Amino acid sequence: MDKIKLGFALLLLISGIVGFYYLRDSAMVIRVIAVLSGLVLAAVTVGFTAQGKQFYAFSRESSEETKKVVWPSRKETVQTTGIVFAFVLVMAIFLWMVDAGLLLAVKYLMGQEG
Repeated sequence: MDKIKLGFALLLLISGIVGFYYLRDSAMVIRVIAVLSGLVLAAVTVGFTAQGKQFYAFSRESSEETKKVVWPSRKETVQTTGIVFAFVLVMAIFLWMVDAGLLLAVKYLMGQEG
């Protein structure tokens, strides 16, 4: 029975996409509503399958886990961002100096001193 539901969900999704192209002379809002309605109906249909129920349970558990994460404070975020910017700036200057040195070395070796 789940295979039939999944096939029906796929058919609903495809019908939403076909509706988007079939309504090419209509307003874009109507075309987008056709796609979204196909997508929502397909998602609801998949939700009634065993795989869909497992996916929704996994999604709920994942959402609960993200609420348990200890996120950094604003101060910590700003400090870390500043350190990253400073490191990028130092590395950019270092690589620029290495590039300039290699350019001078190649010019010297090729006899194009200047």
